[in-house]
Amino acid sequence: MRIASAIITTVASLLAMHAFAAEGVTTGPNGEKPVPASSLTLTPAEEQQIKDGKFTAALVWHEMSEYTNAVNAGAHDEFKRLGIEVVAQTDAGFDAARQKADIETVMAKKPSIILSLPVDPATAASVYDPARQAGVKLGFVDNSPAGYKQGRDYVTIVSDDLFQMGNKAGIAMAEALGKKGKVGYIFHDADFYVTNQRDQAFKKTIEQDYPDMKIEAEAGMADPARSEDIAQAMITQHPDLDGIYVTWAEPALSVLSALRGAGNTHTKIVTLDLNEPAALDMVKGGNIAALVADEAYSIGVTLARASAVSLVGKKAEPFYAVDSIAVTKDTVKDGWKKSLNRDVPAAIADAVK
Repeated sequence: MRIASAIITTVASLLAMHAFAAEGVTTGPNGEKPVPASSLTLTPAEEQQIKDGKFTAALVWHEMSEYTNAVNAGAHDEFKRLGIEVVAQTDAGFDAARQKADIETVMAKKPSIILSLPVDPATAASVYDPARQAGVKLGFVDNSPAGYKQGRDYVTIVSDDLFQMGNKAGIAMAEALGKKGKVGYIFHDADFYVTNQRDQAFKKTIEQDYPDMKIEAEAGMADPARSEDIAQAMITQHPDLDGIYVTWAEPALSVLSALRGAGNTHTKIVTLDLNEPAALDMVKGGNIAALVADEAYSIGVTLARASAVSLVGKKAEPFYAVDSIAVTKDTVKDGWKKSLNRDVPAAIADAVK
């Protein structure tokens, strides 16, 4: 998944975090103000101009996952609508060196556009420089290479409305607990602007909007492999927790395992991003109360659209943000479709019948 990417500390990301803390709104990796993805529209004349250009595109992904598949599908569909042929698609297996080789490989196809999520933004300039120097339009998910300037070196960044995701997680937790109770807070203990902003928005929502709820226990998670140990320590020290927030879905499964191991059916979990095992527990009435997901398919559509229209001279905004959805047992079918643009897995569909 994309959470693992680019866990680095930069002056820009720290400035972005300060802006977030001060304003309570999402900021991009370089402090950019978000523009709603829905605001990016094309005129019929622009669409025709793109179609007449006979442009091509390559999709150079960091890794493939449910999330990336949804982004990829959105990009494919928008390119097809605009008459742009996708000539290459790669999966770097979360390896920066492999991503560099992938760029070199797809450049042989001479694409007009490359869409990508940098594995390691700190070193990514050397990965994308061959494409940039050749005049390829670069569009990025979540982050851009260090040293790159929007409008000069790349078209735009598209990501989540991070504050909205954390805020909706806080609201979902409050709804699950009847707006009162003790909450555990497991946050991502690394300098990554995506998780940092989402986590802080959850905490801010609980502390400011729900006076009868209290964050009773906090624990940072730097290594997802340790999340079950962290959860076990938390529930041992605080057995009366009514809910636990977990920074994203994979470590939330470890927290779920710890609760099950303790025979705890009371404590509710709210986490971020869609995950089939987590959703299955949720629809079966288990510990998981809600999953907050972004509109991943829309990220792909928006990035493809912005990159395409840049080829005919229209300047994109520096940072577009897509909406998010709180997915519960009652809304899992619609939420899955809206986020990933596909039906829920059969096991989940069967469980909600």
